[in-house]
Amino acid sequence: MRFGLFIPQGWRLDLVDIPTASQWGVMRDLAAYADGGRWDSLWVYDHFHTVPVPTEEATHEAWTLMAAYGATTSRIKLGQMCTAMSYRNPVYLAKVAATVDIISGGRVQMGIGGGWYEHEWRAYGYGFPSAGVRLGRLDEGVQIMRTAWRDGKVSFDGKHYQADGAIVAPKPLQENGIPLWIAGGGEKVTLRIAAKYAQYTNFVSDPEGFRHKSEVLEGHCRAVGTDYGSIVRSANFNAVIGSSEAEVKERVERIRSRLITKAAPEVVEGMLTTITSPESASGTPEQVVERLSRLRDLGCEYAILNFPEAAYDRSGIEQFEREVIPALG
Repeated sequence: MRFGLFIPQGWRLDLVDIPTASQWGVMRDLAAYADGGRWDSLWVYDHFHTVPVPTEEATHEAWTLMAAYGATTSRIKLGQMCTAMSYRNPVYLAKVAATVDIISGGRVQMGIGGGWYEHEWRAYGYGFPSAGVRLGRLDEGVQIMRTAWRDGKVSFDGKHYQADGAIVAPKPLQENGIPLWIAGGGEKVTLRIAAKYAQYTNFVSDPEGFRHKSEVLEGHCRAVGTDYGSIVRSANFNAVIGSSEAEVKERVERIRSRLITKAAPEVVEGMLTTITSPESASGTPEQVVERLSRLRDLGCEYAILNFPEAAYDRSGIEQFEREVIPALG
């Protein structure tokens, strides 16, 4: 099992009370720490407004961060979970990603999905088209990016996107183009798109849901002629880790105290529920190993971890590296 680490960027209210001028230093230093450790990849979110409700707290832009991390790290892979296809023209996105791949020496991953956060869509003037339109754009956009990275030039005449001899040069350094992580568990469309184009998928982290989505993906792979075993399946996990259950509770209480100054109590409780749920990677190291082992046994080869404390306290991340990764790696 391989592991990725989300770097706090504000989207999940994870830079609260850190002065704006200091936020990049916090993010950069944590990325450098991950670069020197056991992590296979680092990740950011492609969002503009905080979640679960919009606030005026910081949310740093994903692809700007990708370029910055490309220049300030040396080994670790760089991903977004996940880029919203409709937020950028796909030829432009292919160009941006190729440039970041070159800056990083060939370490970029393309996490891509249809997008879902309606408030920021409308606030930024994108409207909020139907799921069918959003997923149609995803399918066409992925085709455009694949061709651009393979050939350095792309023409395309689709329902949603067009390109007429668009030059994407230089191409990415990675020989077969930038790996595609198709994110989302929509069973009729998203997982079919993943079966056609993805090297990686990313969907639910509860064992029964993961098993079911995997079976759906396998069926689509048979239908389109893709080797199901060649697609790496991944899931995301919130993580608060401590040597005892009492320590885990203390850490969660510190998170609550920080968030309650920025969001309504019911919103904060909803956020904490996702941190402590049975589908999370929170608990003692033994509990976390047991939970992740169940997913690994179902075919989850990659876990991407979000530590809500990361900008303030690395000790949970360090304990995860010492006691969880060696047991599952």
